[in-house]
Amino acid sequence: MTSPHFLGIEVSTQQVKVMIVDDNLHVLHKCSVLFDTELPEFGTKGGAHVHADGLTVTTPTGMWVKAVDLALAKMKSAGVSFDRIVAISGTGQQHGSVYWREGARVALRSLQPDRALHDQLKDSFSIPDSPIWMDSSTTAYCRRLEQALGGAEKLADVTGCCAQERLTGNQIAKIFHTMPEEYARTERISLVSSFAASLFLGDYAAIDYSDGSGMNLLDIWTRSWSPDCLQACAPGLEERIGLPVASYSALGAVSSYMVDRYGFSADCKVIAFTGDNPASLAGLRLDRGELVLSLGTSDTVFTWLDHPRPNADGVNVWVNPLDVDAFLGLLVWKNGSLAREKVRNACSGGSWDTFISQLQSTPPGNGGNMGFYFYEREITPSIVGVHRFDSQDEPVSSFSAETEVRALVEGQMLARAAHTTNLGGVLGAQTKVLATGGASVNPALLQVVADVFNAPVYTIDEPNSACLGSTYRAKHGECSAASLLSVGLHVLRSKILEQTHYEPTRNLVVFIGWLGGASTAFRAVVSSAVTEKCLAARPSADAHKVYSRMLERYTRVERLLLTSGSK
Repeated sequence: MTSPHFLGIEVSTQQVKVMIVDDNLHVLHKCSVLFDTELPEFGTKGGAHVHADGLTVTTPTGMWVKAVDLALAKMKSAGVSFDRIVAISGTGQQHGSVYWREGARVALRSLQPDRALHDQLKDSFSIPDSPIWMDSSTTAYCRRLEQALGGAEKLADVTGCCAQERLTGNQIAKIFHTMPEEYARTERISLVSSFAASLFLGDYAAIDYSDGSGMNLLDIWTRSWSPDCLQACAPGLEERIGLPVASYSALGAVSSYMVDRYGFSADCKVIAFTGDNPASLAGLRLDRGELVLSLGTSDTVFTWLDHPRPNADGVNVWVNPLDVDAFLGLLVWKNGSLAREKVRNACSGGSWDTFISQLQSTPPGNGGNMGFYFYEREITPSIVGVHRFDSQDEPVSSFSAETEVRALVEGQMLARAAHTTNLGGVLGAQTKVLATGGASVNPALLQVVADVFNAPVYTIDEPNSACLGSTYRAKHGECSAASLLSVGLHVLRSKILEQTHYEPTRNLVVFIGWLGGASTAFRAVVSSAVTEKCLAARPSADAHKVYSRMLERYTRVERLLLTSGSK
């Protein structure tokens, strides 16, 4: 008997990626389709269209369909044995939405194998240009949603975050109010992830809990849509988005189209697709006690959470895609590498070597000097401007070059640690920090990370973690005997909630979720996978004592800035 293969596909902002692994999770095949260069007829830049207002950002939905066509054709030409693939899963850029017009389900169910997907689905979308995560045109609808729920904190208590412009519920609200006829003609609304799954399933695919958490619509505690949020965004929304399912649910077998056109086995399962950040969690095989610190254009922290504390400070808490009873926390800072580059250019002559030397020449704690470097209005906290303070917390106008460099790095890492803790992350002796991104090659910076977090820092090099994670999730879903049971029990749960006037306790809902979410442990399924983690820095006990005191100061001064004119 030949060993099974697993396929992962990613519809990201700039490209479609595909990866195939064997039963030991060794990568056998990769391919990609770059939107701008390989599909130039759609006229995108960076995979998107930025509209004249500078706020509205969309992507042609048909381009995504054609890119999937092209990726599959490339694989077929390369001699990929589709018949050995036993399960497919995938991921999509989070928050983007796809609007299927009336009759689209019939088109999906009756695809003809002698024609490309794009040709058959080109008229299947009521809105041909999908809003994506880069869109920031929905501020008015964010405020309406928060008001309807009783404020930003109450909304965060339910959905895991306050209202944010890119989140799907607010995008749908804008569509309903500005394009009412198109909304009325919409039969189904998908996320990018569930849209991509639909292409393989030949039917509308369910939204998974984890990606659904990024919509401002899902009650993260009950794993069901919040009636108050649905009502606040648009009428008839629940039937348009369908019931959510556990992230490792088997949605069904691939369509006959995929069998006849490409040679997939009729038994190949489609496992629920999820968002790119949850898929990266799988690709990096993140576990309890670990957090990822991505040091890129923007800086990102995401971590496994068992006891999250959602709040209105720009944090995101999502249902964990690997464990139905756990959560994933995400924090994003706009002022990441761009801020580091500005200080490098101003203080280090544009040289990273000089920047590192300056950082190493100053002691932990920086003599009590502290800085906040927000060249663009930050997300967490919502502050703009550069703010410097001496050891007495008195504002100062400037630092020496060496002091400026350390103030920047320490200020950034204190912010990452403070807000991770505020989110519900636990920093302690068992914590490991996994550093990725361009700045993770800077050893002096990573030493500050280790000392602030009081945890060893490891570097990892997996540029395709979301796509790779989709192959892992395909195997996880295929191995989970309870996958189909999960779908059935969550449908039953939703029907029970529809028929009762009493709000169930969280314990009851979690118990029902546990029944439907019992699956093979993800870590057991991916134990044969190898992700290189190289130790880059160990914490210094003396330095951490300094930073423990600074962390309290940082939190206090940040609050002062939030209540001042810098807000």
